[in-house]
Amino acid sequence: MRKNNDNNHKGFAQGPEAMAAVGERPKEFRKTWGKLIGYSKQYWGVIILAFILAILGAVITVVSPDKLSEITDIITEGLITGIDMESITNIGGILAALYLLSFVFSYLQGFIMATVTQKITKSLRSDISNKINKLPLRYFDRTTIGDVLSRVSNDVDTISQSLNQSVGTLVSGIAVFLGSLIMMFITDVTLSITAIVSTIIGFVLMMIIIGKSQKYFIELQENLGAVNGHIEEVYSGQTIIKVYNAEEKVSREFSNINGKLRTSVWKSQFLSGIMMPLMMFIGNFSYVAVCIVGGVLAFDGKISFGVIVAFMVYVRLFTQPLSQFAQAATSLQSTAAASERVFDFLSEVEMDDESHKVKKLTTVKGNVEFNHVKFGYNKDRVIIKDFSVKVKAGQKVAIVGPTGAGKTTIVNLLMRFYDVNSGEIKIEGVPIQELTRENVHDLFCMVLQDTWLFEGTIKENIVYSKNNVSDATVVAACKAVGIDHFIRTLPQGYDTVLNDNTNLSAGQKQLITIARAMVEDAPLLILDEATSSVDTRTETLIQSAMDKLMVGRTSFVIAHRLSTIKNADIILVMKDGDIIESGNHDKLLKDGGFYADLYNSQFEKA
Repeated sequence: MRKNNDNNHKGFAQGPEAMAAVGERPKEFRKTWGKLIGYSKQYWGVIILAFILAILGAVITVVSPDKLSEITDIITEGLITGIDMESITNIGGILAALYLLSFVFSYLQGFIMATVTQKITKSLRSDISNKINKLPLRYFDRTTIGDVLSRVSNDVDTISQSLNQSVGTLVSGIAVFLGSLIMMFITDVTLSITAIVSTIIGFVLMMIIIGKSQKYFIELQENLGAVNGHIEEVYSGQTIIKVYNAEEKVSREFSNINGKLRTSVWKSQFLSGIMMPLMMFIGNFSYVAVCIVGGVLAFDGKISFGVIVAFMVYVRLFTQPLSQFAQAATSLQSTAAASERVFDFLSEVEMDDESHKVKKLTTVKGNVEFNHVKFGYNKDRVIIKDFSVKVKAGQKVAIVGPTGAGKTTIVNLLMRFYDVNSGEIKIEGVPIQELTRENVHDLFCMVLQDTWLFEGTIKENIVYSKNNVSDATVVAACKAVGIDHFIRTLPQGYDTVLNDNTNLSAGQKQLITIARAMVEDAPLLILDEATSSVDTRTETLIQSAMDKLMVGRTSFVIAHRLSTIKNADIILVMKDGDIIESGNHDKLLKDGGFYADLYNSQFEKA
């Protein structure tokens, strides 16, 4: 991924302003859940089956207390006339069978939901991965890496846990709640009213708490993304932090972000945590109320003791779902917050579809033309104002100028990482807007200022994304850049795996990326500060290898060390987005203009 050095448009997406905006916008939880349900539509069949199994298990659970009531009545009557053990045994056998069926249904429901949940989350991660490849570079310029990673890991994991644990529990809880209510009214109306009145207060309180706590769950997910982004940035910049003694500053920044996360976590968990003990209290209160009223009714002979026993179980079954609802509500709110972030990411504007483009360049000599190019990362800030130049095949073009002049931006436009606001860029007379991005990228090999190596062998890093590359080609490229000897001194040579335990200098990493560009063997070459991380001796070696590589290729070289581009065919001197001077090294020195001042100032500093 290219980094832009010509502007300051990149910033934390999770800064205070962004957080305020998040807190202020309305939380469309129903809409978010609608998206999640729609996303899962291919699994609706098995999900409905899981719900049916959950309901069947709940029905069995609700019917069972009625059997307990029968056993109690038989025992009560038997105290006088003799206990009918045969009837108790038969009813007990039925109860055992019912409980076994309930276990089987619950197990199958859990198995189905776990399987479906993992398939959904796998699909979400795959869609996020595919989305990353379709997003324009502009998105990554304004979003931290940690925030994107948080959506892939934390947010998707939150969705997974909730779907797996809460949805099935919610369905079975609703079934038990309604079933218990029906069975209570069938058994005794007075005791049913007693139980309902004692629990309705808790239910109302639960709904109020849910409404109050919703806003804190979205803040929790956003603050978690901010913490991840900060940690990723600090971890990758430890050397700079220590060199500039910025540990205290970084620590203060982390404490601030961590404090916000703590506050949002505390508020969300505190409010949601109240619901469980509240429901337990209401359940116990209902239990006591039913026992007292039931005792009075039984003493008056209006109900049997079996009814009281059954109602004791029904009250537990009736109030238990309320506790489950409280717990599920907490989880579902977190899921809604996480889903909103995931679907916001998946709904980001993608790069334009280019499947309709049929024009393709295969044979390229290297003629490139910039024709009155105008561009700005933001519409209100134009960086490239009126850039025009014609580059002939095989020429070495150096682009120089002060920081912010637009050098790297020119390369970004040439590679179609961004599209121009106006004007045209042509390769072999064909506007690159008429070509697919893949076709344009195939025409270039690049060496950037910031090296990028992945965990794999040295050979795999060098032949990255290129097929049928022989070992001889890899070795020849490494010899050309002067790193073959070093690689052979490693324990596994070219099969040495590069990871955090492999100690490579910045210069050695850069040499590997340069070898990668040589193996790519594309007709156009871009070198963006390719020698900035190496010492003078290595720079000379690389320069010699690059001169060989650039023979017959059109090369664009961005350099701050002007001594490395003295042999360029054309030197374009940029300032404030315009070409203010052009020519070869000798001509520009003779003119005594801006380039001459830059060149002489470097040697004066040296």
